[in-house]
Amino acid sequence: MPSARRLPAALLLAALTLSACGGTQNSGQDQETSGQDAGFPVTVEDPSGEVTIESAPKRIVSLSPTATEMLFAVGAGDEVVAADEHSDHPEEAPTTDLSGFTPSIEAISEYDPDLVVLARDAEDAAKQLRKVDVPVLLIPAATTLGDAYDQMRMLGEATGNPDQGAEVADQVKSDVDAIVEETADEVGDADLSVYHELDEAMYSATSDTFIGQVYDRFGLENIADSAEDASGGYPQVSAEYVVDRNPDLIFLAYGGKNVVESVRERPAFDGVAAVENDGVVKLDADASSRWGPRVVDLAESVSDAVTAAAAQEG
Repeated sequence: MPSARRLPAALLLAALTLSACGGTQNSGQDQETSGQDAGFPVTVEDPSGEVTIESAPKRIVSLSPTATEMLFAVGAGDEVVAADEHSDHPEEAPTTDLSGFTPSIEAISEYDPDLVVLARDAEDAAKQLRKVDVPVLLIPAATTLGDAYDQMRMLGEATGNPDQGAEVADQVKSDVDAIVEETADEVGDADLSVYHELDEAMYSATSDTFIGQVYDRFGLENIADSAEDASGGYPQVSAEYVVDRNPDLIFLAYGGKNVVESVRERPAFDGVAAVENDGVVKLDADASSRWGPRVVDLAESVSDAVTAAAAQEG
């Protein structure tokens, strides 16, 4: 048993040792925190103007399926604590019953977010969240492939992953460009037309939309461009209109396993080139309506259809 004279010295030594250890641990934590926040504050720009994010987000709420896919792709997936009801990709996305169409400030706040990503039409929710000092980014629907690449880079910067955001954008662009070039080499001067159907009500999409821009990259003539009310980008056409324009390809962005057969069986459609030559193609509904990294998968699907249609034409 230590003597009374030696006890204080022993306690002092222990205290100094613990203090030194504690100092080392805190220093490591400070370095880690400093490393995580390196490069912050960051200022990015969304449709509402400049948005400054003071420190690296640790709790992100994403109420846009496309944004969710982008966040995971650029390396911020671990920080996404909640995603909206339609954010079903990737599988590890923390899908909840949060609505991206009618965002609830109270429901969002329960996740204690330090960054919220919303769709472009949720500006009112964005204003309310910003009033309580929660950084918000608005992600508009891309109308060009360039828009999509820019959003990937922007989300990379906003989450402290600028290099990975740039790498993902560059890789997606490179992959899409390669698919387009390879397809052009294979089909040559094939002159093909396309009809994109969004739903059974026969709403379509013109070349002014994102999906229309993808078709344009493959040199496809979009029959929706000459439809009435085409200026809105999503005109509703009739069966007679489609039959009259006689598209070589029909892409369907909805429906179950029998949707292709249902379209083929429409009155007078048996004389449409796309029906005659097996050019009615069901796309992945999500990949064709989102402008995230899976646009590469979309480009591959379009490429396969274009190549097959060109072979039939030849």
